[in-house]
Amino acid sequence: WTSSIEHIRATPGFEGRSWPRAMTLEENLEDLRMHAAHFAAREGFTYTVLEPVTDEVIGCVYIYPDEDPAFDAHVRSWVRADRAHLDELLAETVARWLAEVWLFGRVRYRS
Repeated sequence: WTSSIEHIRATPGFEGRSWPRAMTLEENLEDLRMHAAHFAAREGFTYTVLEPVTDEVIGCVYIYPDEDPAFDAHVRSWVRADRAHLDELLAETVARWLAEVWLFGRVRYRS
């Protein structure tokens, strides 16, 4: 993600946010620990998107409760700038996955 900060900030759902930003290794580790704790407590779910052949990290998906009670979940996703052509495919795939597997009725995605 560090090579794709501008691209991620331009991705729907990330505009105007403070992340992504440059982080030290320690800050990044703490961020990963936070996501793992949220996952374990079932408070939020962060998934790494991997390139299927190499298992290289190419993006991420975040599923968290929405502050707005009109929505069941707030979802954001991104891919690296060098995989920008996959932005829409990932969004479509995640939206379908949320509808078919997670069964959320009201999802705010990419906003």
